Amino acid sequence: MDARTYIEEHRGAFVAALKEWLAIPSVSADPDRHGDVRRSAEWLVAHLKGTGFPTVEVWETGGLPAVYAEWPAAAPGAPTVLVYGHHDVQPADSAEGWETDPFTPVEQGDRLIGRGASDDKGQVLFHALGVRAGLAASGADAPPVTLKLLIEGEEESGSPHFAELLKARRDRLDCDVVVVSDTTMWAADTPSMCVGMRGLVAGQIDLYGPDRDLHSGTFGGAVPNPAAAMADLLSGLHGPDGRIAVPGFYDDVVEIGEEERDLIARLPFDEGEWLATASSRAVSGEAGYSTLERIWVRPTAEINGMWSGHTGSGGKTIVPSSAHAKLSFRLVPDQEPLRIQQAVRAYVEANVPDGVIPEVSFSGPGVRPCASDLSSDAVRAARAAMSRAFGTEVLYTREGGSGPEADLADILGAPLVFVAVGLDDDRIHAPNEKVEVPLLLKGAESAAYLWEDLARRG
Repeated sequence: MDARTYIEEHRGAFVAALKEWLAIPSVSADPDRHGDVRRSAEWLVAHLKGTGFPTVEVWETGGLPAVYAEWPAAAPGAPTVLVYGHHDVQPADSAEGWETDPFTPVEQGDRLIGRGASDDKGQVLFHALGVRAGLAASGADAPPVTLKLLIEGEEESGSPHFAELLKARRDRLDCDVVVVSDTTMWAADTPSMCVGMRGLVAGQIDLYGPDRDLHSGTFGGAVPNPAAAMADLLSGLHGPDGRIAVPGFYDDVVEIGEEERDLIARLPFDEGEWLATASSRAVSGEAGYSTLERIWVRPTAEINGMWSGHTGSGGKTIVPSSAHAKLSFRLVPDQEPLRIQQAVRAYVEANVPDGVIPEVSFSGPGVRPCASDLSSDAVRAARAAMSRAFGTEVLYTREGGSGPEADLADILGAPLVFVAVGLDDDRIHAPNEKVEVPLLLKGAESAAYLWEDLARRG
């Protein structure tokens, strides 16, 4: 029996199991649901044991539990692959606009609706189906690679204990390749692989001038105005070409290669439709780059909010005592969040007038960007496996969001490969989240082919 036939014959059991798992409201951000996150981990342990994994464990963290599983390869010396995903989900409430109970999964044709269906329980579970399909096709008792799974329980809460877990369990997690199944494809009829994710730095600028608001008739024009100083700072973040003007900001930026740029250009992108989705009247950004390149492979500096002085109804003629702004910066390989924080702080301190005291703070250490090496055997094997499963060429995309993937690559010292089948219209993090079951089955088929190919490449 080939892998595709096995998967089709076991579709019903796969969907039934996924519905059972989705019914567990494993919302890591809600303390009242922490017991459900543990139940979710225990459910996955039982399912993976039933799949055949000889080692399956709940791993405790400083917060909510992760699940680890391991299945040694049939032959010694085979590559070791670690699959990363998460079993916690975003909050969901029927009052937010759900058409069904978010934790009572509903099938509508090929579509399965429920919180976590796409992000990320469905994409975790297809790996269990994929390994069984590969075994059915080969007739072996064990996979062709040593297969490890690490399924986190706090990703939707920012993975606060994940790096610590990776360091503490580094010996058990040793691997040659990390496969991430927590991203999306371009479209159902345009399969693609994510090959990079941007990082993030977020912070706040506070400027302090006079110790109190001053009468603008008595003092205006003779003392520095923090609101004006803030306006100058923020307007100076970008040059006329859209490039970020903070000195040193681009020092570590890696330009994408021509192969990837060509594959991005070949995606069926409709800028008009994209603008309508963005509810915007025009595109904007760094000169010399397409819209997709701007949101995937170029860094950004965004002003998230600003306030100062009197903002109520009517006039109030004052020189305000302070001004404030919140900013965020999306980073690309190989930018380091700490270096960007230092550059932003230096920019602010160098550009405020005498008499204005600046304070720059950041919300945590930031998230590092990550990217796959397109020339690596692992990426080529994954692309070939997905192309075989989908029966068409697989293109490349990136994502503008951020996650713990950089920690995986750096701490484990292994390259990243993204094999995922979610869609942008799966409404992840939103009401009525769904997943297309046929795509999950293609994900399982891709995994079955990938382990075979990686073993062959050694």
